[in-house]
Amino acid sequence: MDVALYARVSSERQDVDLSISAQLKALRDYARSHGYRVVREYVDEGESGRPARRPAFQQMVADARKPNRPFQMVLVWKYSRFARSREDSIAEPADDSLAGKLL
Repeated sequence: MDVALYARVSSERQDVDLSISAQLKALRDYARSHGYRVVREYVDEGESGRPARRPAFQQMVADARKPNRPFQMVLVWKYSRFARSREDSIAEPADDSLAGKLL
């Protein structure tokens, strides 16, 4: 299965969060151990937890919505790297298409 990796460190928590390179290494190791092929890596450094303020996150969502999307799954090191809270993740506009089900 082709997968994308998403890594993020917010500017105010860089001293306590796992670094971008450490997140990507952990994700690559996980993908390899599960037989996934990493085809894209998206990184937001020093960005807000709000999805609208993260350019790589927005590009990842746009790529997931393409008819010939390059990946079937997105791996994140920790849920908080994907969305600040469950409320933030469900506050995004609902997308009931196949691409939306990837997220």
